[in-house]
Amino acid sequence: MSDTIIRKKQPRTHLDLDEDKKQNTSAFRSILRYGRPHRFTFVLIFFCSLLGIAAELSQPYLIKVAIDDHLALGRTGLTFLIQIALVYLVLSVISFVFTYIQNNLLQYAGQNIVAALRKDLFTHITKMSMSFFDRKHSGSLVTNVSSDTETISSFFTQVLLSLIRDGMMLVMIIVFMFQLDVTLALYSVAVLPFIALVAVLFRKYLRETYQQARTRLSRLVSFIAENLSGMFLIQAYHQEKEQMKQFNEQNGQYFSANVRQIRSNVIFNRTFDILGNIALVLMIWLGGKAVLGSSLEVGVLYAFISYIRQFFQPINQITMQWNTFQSTTVSMERIWAILSTDPGVKEPDTNKAVTLTTDDVNGRIDFNDVSFGYLEDQPIIHNLNLTVHAGEMIGIVGTTGAGKSTVISLLNRFYDVNEGSIEIDGVDIRKMPQETLHRIVGLIQQDPFLFSGSIIDNIRLFREDVPKEQVIEACKFVGADSMIRRLADGYDTHLSKRGSGLSAGERQLISFARIVVFQPRILILDEATANLDSHTEQLVQNALSSVAAGRTTIVIAHRLSTIMHADRILVMQEGRIVESGTHKELMELRGTYEDLYQHALEAGRETIFEEKSRNDAG
Repeated sequence: MSDTIIRKKQPRTHLDLDEDKKQNTSAFRSILRYGRPHRFTFVLIFFCSLLGIAAELSQPYLIKVAIDDHLALGRTGLTFLIQIALVYLVLSVISFVFTYIQNNLLQYAGQNIVAALRKDLFTHITKMSMSFFDRKHSGSLVTNVSSDTETISSFFTQVLLSLIRDGMMLVMIIVFMFQLDVTLALYSVAVLPFIALVAVLFRKYLRETYQQARTRLSRLVSFIAENLSGMFLIQAYHQEKEQMKQFNEQNGQYFSANVRQIRSNVIFNRTFDILGNIALVLMIWLGGKAVLGSSLEVGVLYAFISYIRQFFQPINQITMQWNTFQSTTVSMERIWAILSTDPGVKEPDTNKAVTLTTDDVNGRIDFNDVSFGYLEDQPIIHNLNLTVHAGEMIGIVGTTGAGKSTVISLLNRFYDVNEGSIEIDGVDIRKMPQETLHRIVGLIQQDPFLFSGSIIDNIRLFREDVPKEQVIEACKFVGADSMIRRLADGYDTHLSKRGSGLSAGERQLISFARIVVFQPRILILDEATANLDSHTEQLVQNALSSVAAGRTTIVIAHRLSTIMHADRILVMQEGRIVESGTHKELMELRGTYEDLYQHALEAGRETIFEEKSRNDAG
C-alpha cells in the first residue's frame, strides 16, 4: 500500500463563513472611510440629484395634465401649447444642469478618494519588510496598485452614482405612480420581490466568477513581468517557445475565466430586461382595459407607461452596477489585505527610539548570539557572535547558502533576528528608526539598482537639496567623473530602466558615488565585483579603497582577491563562522579557506589574486 496520505479538503464551517463576512465588512468600512473628507460634496450631490430627478419626472406628469385637463376637453389653443412646451423645455434644462453638476462633483470626489487610497497603498507597500515581498509577487502588487484601485474608482463614480440617483429616482417614480393610480402602482411594485430573488441567487456566482478572473489576470501580469525582466536569459537559452507555451496556457485560463464572467453578467442583466418587458406588457394590457372601460384617463395611462419605462431603468442600472459592486468588494478585500498587514520589521516606540547622527557613530558592530531563519523551523544563522571594530575592514567568504548575505540583510534590518541582538556602538538596531539605521549603513549590491532618470539624480537619489557640485566631487573621488563626462549629456544623461545603457562597472562606480554623497559610517559590499572583468574590477577596487577609508567595511566576496587585504576574513559554513584571520593566517590553517582558494585558482577566476599573492610573498 502506498505511504502517500490523501488529505481531503475540509468543508468550510459556519465559523469560517462568519469570519469571512467580518473581514469583508471590515474591508468595506475601511475603504469607505476615505470618503469622509468629501461628505459635504456628497450632500451637495444628493441635492443636485434630487432637483435633477424631480425636473425629469415632472415631464410625464406635465403631459398628463395637458392631455386630460386640456386636450381631452377640446382646449387646443396655441398659447396653451406654447406654454406647455416652454415649461417642458425649462424642466429639461433644469434636469440637464443639475445632472451635469452632480456628475462632475461625483467624479471629482471619486478621483480624489482613489488618489488618496493609491498613495496610502503605495506608501504602505514601501514600508513593508523583505519577508512581505518574499510572499508577494511584484506582478500581484502592480495589479493591486493599478487595477484594483481603478475598480474602486468605478465604485465611487458609477456604483455610488447609481445608488444615489437611481435609488432616488425609483422612490420618486413609485410616489408618482401611486399618485396617478393605486391599483396599477401595486401591480408594478409586485415585481420587486422577483427582482430581489434573482439578485440573491446570482450574487455568490457573480462574485466567484469575478474573483477567479481577477486571480488569473494577476497571474498573467506576474508571468509577463517575470519574462520581461528575464528576457536576456530567455533569448540566451532559446526559451521563447517554452515561455510562449506557458503564456498561452496562462492567457487561455484568463480568457476562459473572463468569458465565464461575461456570460454570467449577460444572463443576469437580460433576466431583468425580461422582467421589465413583462411588467410593461402587463401594465399596457390592464391600463388599456381601464381606458376602454372609461375608468382610467388617457393622460394617466400615458404618464403611467412613461413611469413604467423609467421604473425599470433605475432597477436595471442598479442591478447592472451589482456586477461592479461585486468586483469592488473583491478589490477592496485584496487592498485591505495589504493595508491591514503590519510590517514584519516595526519601527521602535517613539519614547524608546534612539536617534543617532552620522557624526555620533564610530562604527562598531556586535552580533550577540544571533540566530535566524526565514522559516522559524529552518534556521540559517546559528548562535552567531561577532564583533567588528570601528574602522575595521572584514571580508566574508563561503560557499553558496553559507549565510553570508543573510548576515548583511540582518544588519540592514531587512529582517529581524529570531534570537539575540545586533548592536551598532552598543545600541540595538531595533531601537533605531529605520531612517537612522539606513543613513548609518550604506549598501552596495552585486547589481546596483538605477532608476529611470538622469545620472545626477541617480547619484543623489532625486534629492534636490544635494548640490550638483557635491555630486561631481563624489564622482571625482571614486573615479567616475571622466566616465560620466564622456557620455552625450554628461551628468544630465538620461538612463533607461536599471541603467541598461551602462556597463556593470559603470553602474558600480555610480553606486560608490552615492556612498560618498550620503556618507554612511558603515559600508557593506555584497558581491559588488562578482560580475566584473579584471580591468573594471581594478577600477572598482580603487574606488572601494577610497570609499572605505575611515569607515567600518564589510565585504562579501565572490572573488577572494576582493578581500585579500582585509583586516580580517571570516569563513562561513552552514550559518556559522568556522575560520577567522588574515589571508596569510587562513592559508596556514590549510582548512576551508585554502580549499576555496584552490578551487578558485583551478576555475581560473583568480588571476589578480595570484599576482597579488606573488607580490606579497616577494
